Amino acid sequence: MSDRLDLQTLLSDIGDAVPEGHRSGMVALVGRPNVGKSTLLNAILGEKVSIVTEVPGTTRNAIRGVLTRDHAQIIFLDTPGVAKPRTLLTRRLNDLVRETWSGVDVICFLVDVGDGVGRGDEFLAEQLGDVRTPKVVVANKEDLVRGRKKTLIPRLARLAELVPDAQIVPTSATDGFNLDELVEVLIAALPEGPRLFPGGIVTDQPERQRAAEILREKLIAGMRDEVPHSIAVTIDEIRPAEHRDDMLEIEAIIHVERDSQKGIVIGRGGANLKQASTEARKEIEVLLGSRVYLSTRVKVVKEWQRDARKLGRLGY
Repeated sequence: MSDRLDLQTLLSDIGDAVPEGHRSGMVALVGRPNVGKSTLLNAILGEKVSIVTEVPGTTRNAIRGVLTRDHAQIIFLDTPGVAKPRTLLTRRLNDLVRETWSGVDVICFLVDVGDGVGRGDEFLAEQLGDVRTPKVVVANKEDLVRGRKKTLIPRLARLAELVPDAQIVPTSATDGFNLDELVEVLIAALPEGPRLFPGGIVTDQPERQRAAEILREKLIAGMRDEVPHSIAVTIDEIRPAEHRDDMLEIEAIIHVERDSQKGIVIGRGGANLKQASTEARKEIEVLLGSRVYLSTRVKVVKEWQRDARKLGRLGY
């Protein structure tokens, strides 16, 4: 199965006429870990393109999601959360985020307003202060302080102080509050231009990458401490099954850093790995529109988060 879009379709669809004043451009979702960037992106698109867990720092790539309206098209970049650079991987992810700031049309700065404006938010706002790219501040998780004006208003005021040149939009990605308003604010900040992707495209991520991320999401859901951050997943191959026309075979490798982590991922009698693989397979079948046979193996790659060569092999 090809990971590439059909070029003929791409060119013909992009050539479709758009109305005068049509706006398009790239919007980076920026914020500290666990402020709800991936949840917000999925909610806006109405489709899951970025994995979501309770574990901070889940997103590791600049994931693109595409929202197409009659009068505009937004290409979202769901970037990793900026965190203290404890490993080479974290430093690379931080660099990835900063590289996007000058290459997009709008920066969408998310803050968990339910948790309050913390030092991490203040640090990011300071970093963004030197960036000329237009900004919109999203006070996300508004549902956690809904009806508590004495809590919410001072936090919105603090955000206005930190990013004085930005419009502030309270939202809740979990219940959809104000998401349409946010989309219109972002569209208004974009330059006029044609569509950059065909109207039917929701993400340009290769199916192989999406399948790997789905499996990683299921694996880390029940993990604790350092284990979730030590898991990487790669897909060796997606191919038609030899004796089944209606089935695809997927070979996945789960990389961990220590033998003890391998045992945790597999679980007693293989229970953890079996459960995660079953859940992932069901979601991948929906993604690919086909029955799937998912085979997995766990491989120890010692200290891969701190080794430049190993990071490169794993795609980071």
